[in-house]
Amino acid sequence: MVKLRLKRCGRKQIYQIVAIDVQSRREGRDLRKVGFYDPIKNQTNLNVPAILYFLEKGAQPTRTVHDISKKAGVFMELGLNYQTKFN
Repeated sequence: MVKLRLKRCGRKQIYQIVAIDVQSRREGRDLRKVGFYDPIKNQTNLNVPAILYFLEKGAQPTRTVHDISKKAGVFMELGLNYQTKFN
């Protein structure tokens, strides 16, 4: 199973949003980088087609990635009301 989760990058609080196998550790090898998130500057950069591809294939976003994607309007582009257990 694949998850979309945050992966820490560098000494500062900057995170990459990656598609990664569930059994991998947090800093493990990712399948693909799909964006980044900087909570200090409140910046996000998302590769929306890649995120939609993984969501259509059954990937589950973590709660934080779900919230970031929801604010960016990724689920509106999916064309359906994407509901998870977090809502």
